[in-house]
Amino acid sequence: MSRLRLILERQWLHGLLLVALLAVLGSARCLKGIDTGMLWGISSPEWFLLAVAIAIAHQVYVWFCWRTQLHGYWLTRVFGNQGFPVYAMGFSILGISRVAAVFILAISNRDTLAADLTTLRILAIIALIPAVYLFYSVKRYFSFKRALGIDHFDEAYRSMPFVRKGIFRFTRNGMYTFGFLLLWVPGLWYASIAALCVALFNHMYIWVHYYSTEFPDMKRIYGETPHPLPKTRSAAL
Repeated sequence: MSRLRLILERQWLHGLLLVALLAVLGSARCLKGIDTGMLWGISSPEWFLLAVAIAIAHQVYVWFCWRTQLHGYWLTRVFGNQGFPVYAMGFSILGISRVAAVFILAISNRDTLAADLTTLRILAIIALIPAVYLFYSVKRYFSFKRALGIDHFDEAYRSMPFVRKGIFRFTRNGMYTFGFLLLWVPGLWYASIAALCVALFNHMYIWVHYYSTEFPDMKRIYGETPHPLPKTRSAAL
């Protein structure tokens, strides 16, 4: 298989599923209250589009960096030993922006969900607990370098054992399952229907990344077919 085909492997699936998700998201724009609100002179529909755009940019960025490094060493060719730190900086900027955009959208579109606010805030706290425990588990047992995909850059990480401590005792993929619950918190806390729609998009879209990018990469890196829900990998937040 040529290098270009390896870089683009399964990206047809990425594109197809992204179009489907965007179509569903577009149909949600007819929901009552979803376009209500404004913050800092910017309307909720504009924050909505920005939040979605950042999520897409984040996952396309990870795909591009992972694949070009894995199959061509592009980042380390250009930046040398700073290849991973440069990638990690871009990842962090986009990841933080991804979360911040959902929070801002929730504030702009607040009080548009017809539900008891106390109940919604209890649900927000419930969603936050496993998300916080996930990040604690990553920091203590897994490391953020591995979570960001350093095995695409440094072969020494490819022989490390699976992590089965912390939240990884209970789930084979804590980052995608529980980490993205963080994005549900602002929509629940501020009773924002727009933020909840974007949270749902994010949570579904990260699985598109897994099946179109991370799963094939694991097969290439580790030389075997991994379980569909790995114990130690993560991708984007």
